[in-house]
Amino acid sequence: MAKQITSRQENYSQWYNDLVVKAGLAENSAVRGCMVIKPWGYAIWEKMQRQLDKMFKETGHENAYFPLFIPKSFLSKEAEHVEGFAKECAVVTHHRLMTNPDGPGVVVDPSAKLEEELVVRPTSETIIWNTYKNWISSYRDLPILVNQWANVVRWEMRTRLFLRTAEFLWQEGHTAHATQAEAIAETEKMVGVYADFARNYMALPVIVGHKTESERFAGALDTLCIEAMMQDGKALQAGTSHFLGQNFAKAFDVKYQSKDGALEYVWATSWGVSTRLMGALIMAHGDDNGLVLPPNLAPIQVVMVPIFNKPEQLDAVLEKMRSIKAGLDKLGISVKIDDRENVRSGFKFAEWELKGVPVRLAIGPRDLENNTVEVARRDTLTKESLSIDGIEDYVKNLLDEIEKNIYAKALAFRDEHIIKVDTWEDFKTQIEKGGFLLCHWDGTAETEAKIQEETKATIRCIPIDSCVCEEEGKCVYSGKPSHRRVVFARAY
Repeated sequence: MAKQITSRQENYSQWYNDLVVKAGLAENSAVRGCMVIKPWGYAIWEKMQRQLDKMFKETGHENAYFPLFIPKSFLSKEAEHVEGFAKECAVVTHHRLMTNPDGPGVVVDPSAKLEEELVVRPTSETIIWNTYKNWISSYRDLPILVNQWANVVRWEMRTRLFLRTAEFLWQEGHTAHATQAEAIAETEKMVGVYADFARNYMALPVIVGHKTESERFAGALDTLCIEAMMQDGKALQAGTSHFLGQNFAKAFDVKYQSKDGALEYVWATSWGVSTRLMGALIMAHGDDNGLVLPPNLAPIQVVMVPIFNKPEQLDAVLEKMRSIKAGLDKLGISVKIDDRENVRSGFKFAEWELKGVPVRLAIGPRDLENNTVEVARRDTLTKESLSIDGIEDYVKNLLDEIEKNIYAKALAFRDEHIIKVDTWEDFKTQIEKGGFLLCHWDGTAETEAKIQEETKATIRCIPIDSCVCEEEGKCVYSGKPSHRRVVFARAY
């Protein structure tokens, strides 16, 4: 099966596309730019969703749901916001079809034109803040800590499965606060939740930082992000948290009466991650044999494959496997026994390797005689024969070891490809090789734009979780004074 996948060295982009399709994660749909997420891909997304949802609720947030359709006038109320999304909006203009009077099929009924066009949700700040106006009147109503799991539409012209599609799945948190300090604390807390999730569940080392003004979310006063490095040296923005100030409260006239009786505008945040995380998971850990899934996100953590030449050998092997599975189930480990009789064991090995299952156990008649089991780990592609006695605890510890090893490997790769650069000539040379370039920047949008124009590199973030960037220097492009280094990279 690995032969069906282009190698990373040969063509990284094609490797990614091959892997998404061959591993049964997703495929293109009949609707241009939209994808079908297949069961294996959706099972991984469900595990992400389940863990994130737990983390959100542990920090006091509740789930709600808001309409898919947003009146066009709502987007006009916050000028920067509408400008940021205007080119990506899908618009509903009519509400009915009719039989084509001139031939077969159906056409839009011209008499069913909407009084006001509806925008298919590109993001929900406007519809939510219009709603919050009805929920908030007093300081007693605050804070509001709401999240929704939803789909959004942003009309992309160049699409790529999981990374950039016209429709995608995500969560978006929208909170309302009485003070600026509370809103800023919320923004910082939620980017921290994302960093925790990326590192401890996705085994993905990320850099936390601020976006530059030109890279901020439309309508935000500040955007915090987590940036990850893929195996081709490009950056991928894996999550964002926005301090919106009072922009949306003022746009929708959302005020509250403070304890001293004054009417004040509410302070806002929003934050989100999407199925783009699936792309990050694939590109950060996958190899030429397929997916490599961190155990914390693997839908199946252990697959068991019986080895037999004669049908009568199968029952005894399966009996032993069911006994082991029962022990693993008690430890909270997800297990599948692949007892298909119409597929050879070698095919099963390759299939589950392609799908990234962390641990494979194989037992045959000779193993039963010797009380042994073959244990193969996906991250290192190594295997060993061990005693069946105590195998459950061994596998539990092995899964923890695999999770740590996948993270350590990704961290080592990232750190090897973070390079300090001090001259423009070195910048142009290094950016072609990929990786994160730590460079001084003079803080101007003009310099930022020129660097992007000449090299396609952008400032991924101004790091906040490392003191290595705090130093005096000169801008790598303009030579003007700079007080810290920022992260430049080409990005998805």
